[in-house]
Amino acid sequence: MSLNPETTELLARARADLRMGVPVVVTDDTGFSVVAVATETLGPQRLADLRGLGGEPVVAITDRRAETLKARAYDGDLARVVIPTEADIAWVQAVADPSDDLNAPMKGPLMTQRQGNANLHRVAIALTKSARLLPAAVVVGVENGAAFAAAHGLTRIDHARAAPHLTDRSPLHDVVSARLPMEVSEAGRLHVFRPDDGGEEHYAVEIGRPDRSKPVLARLHSACFTGDLMGSLKCDCGPQLRGALAQMGTEGAGVLLYLNQEGRGIGLANKMRAYFLQDQGFDTVEANHRLGFEDDERDFRLGSDILKSLGFASVRLLTNNPAKIAMMEKTGIAVTERVPLKIGETAHNRGYLATKAAKSGHLL
Repeated sequence: MSLNPETTELLARARADLRMGVPVVVTDDTGFSVVAVATETLGPQRLADLRGLGGEPVVAITDRRAETLKARAYDGDLARVVIPTEADIAWVQAVADPSDDLNAPMKGPLMTQRQGNANLHRVAIALTKSARLLPAAVVVGVENGAAFAAAHGLTRIDHARAAPHLTDRSPLHDVVSARLPMEVSEAGRLHVFRPDDGGEEHYAVEIGRPDRSKPVLARLHSACFTGDLMGSLKCDCGPQLRGALAQMGTEGAGVLLYLNQEGRGIGLANKMRAYFLQDQGFDTVEANHRLGFEDDERDFRLGSDILKSLGFASVRLLTNNPAKIAMMEKTGIAVTERVPLKIGETAHNRGYLATKAAKSGHLL
């Protein structure tokens, strides 16, 4: 019998630590080890402590953020920005956070590391992303990472064991389902799905009793607190959610997958950071890039997993996004029809919708 946490459990613990500003240790099988702290939650005392370890601390950022800062991304998908000895916590956090880029442009050129292995820095960035923090970490090398983690009570992540879990989606399990009468249909049912890795739960709203042998009217809807709940005029999410449910209610059957991937998968806090940048004149894609994210960080395969779990093999997909159709087909769910969902355009989101069409290929 072993009560030791498994790799997925250690990763969940590491994400929680990073959100609180607690360092984690990442090791590999070559003996190389680093201590990493999320830049967003790093405090001045911990920065001083990291400097006291004797190595050369760097800020690991994505290539998207590096491009904004005109920093050389020698590692391809990331850059390791050397922290000058005179730099304070404000300087370090400004490397990760673009909110003040226009008012106080970074003084360069920024020095980035070219030599050495960046695999562990890559793990650190992946962990900050999955923790819904800015994708940046302060990283410094240490000797004997296992002993260092044990001595300081820190979570240790082994690169070889963690790597597959950082790229593959976690298995989902149908935890519970219950009848849910709704305005659009009294014949509603809500299913709650929970991933093994301790991440956000996802939901399936079933309308009526869809025939599993026929294509079901389906919608993959990403959670949008501002649009779905607050009636935001900056996006079309709320009208799309209500419109999709209404159409399913009218037809008497359907399934809406409500995926907790707020802000195209970057989380609500980072989405609000993107909104702040949009107020400075950047479009939605440019804002994501300045933050260090890709255009879209969502994993639509989750929707396919849920549909299969519910017994569906084909769909009539309510979407304007060709990427969702391609994902469904690639993962074994046949899309027999694309059902357009053109609704919710306002004076506030016209530019946003135009960017989705021009840069993300949405059929608007």
